[in-house]
Amino acid sequence: MIALIDYGAGNLHSVEKALRYLGADVRRVARPSELKEAQSVVLPGVGAFDDCIHALQKQELLEACREFIASGRPFLGICVGYQALFDRSEEFNSCAAGLGVFRGPVVKFSGRDGLKVPQIGWNQIEIDRSDCPIFRQIPSGSYVYFVHSFYPQPTDESIVACRTEYGETFASAIWKDNVYATQFHPEKSQKVGLQLLQNFVALSNN
Repeated sequence: MIALIDYGAGNLHSVEKALRYLGADVRRVARPSELKEAQSVVLPGVGAFDDCIHALQKQELLEACREFIASGRPFLGICVGYQALFDRSEEFNSCAAGLGVFRGPVVKFSGRDGLKVPQIGWNQIEIDRSDCPIFRQIPSGSYVYFVHSFYPQPTDESIVACRTEYGETFASAIWKDNVYATQFHPEKSQKVGLQLLQNFVALSNN
């Protein structure tokens, strides 16, 4: 079973629909106890960093996510669910501490070269880690769908799985051990996104 964390704000319907299309047994969960039997977890995200963290904290899911990650089972963060894995965010002078699984801040695009912020639409990924399991059968240069104004800056460059250029180069996905996360939305990225989610489902079934 893939646990899809429901904290009242994530892009649940689209993620759930995509996973079900791929034949996954996916269930929305909102309590820590519901993570215990999960084979893997997906933390989706739409909206503000603080809202995500505060909602998870209110539902006692912050520590539950940390414990799940420590168990070694596959964990996938999407968009704000990716950002939440880091220490903190600059968004709206955020005061909320993130999950702290990875070191580094979440920062805003500079908007240089006249590029609009947020980045909304299709952009390319350049894959750094061809051995990353969720990028199997996905070629470097593939287009995926983004909606964001902020992005993480990992202190540890070795966790960066792929990068994207939007005025500046940023880490558009990371991978370390059992933790995978993407700034883009695989559930909105058509064939490439479905392949990525299919790869994650395969990890969940191992």
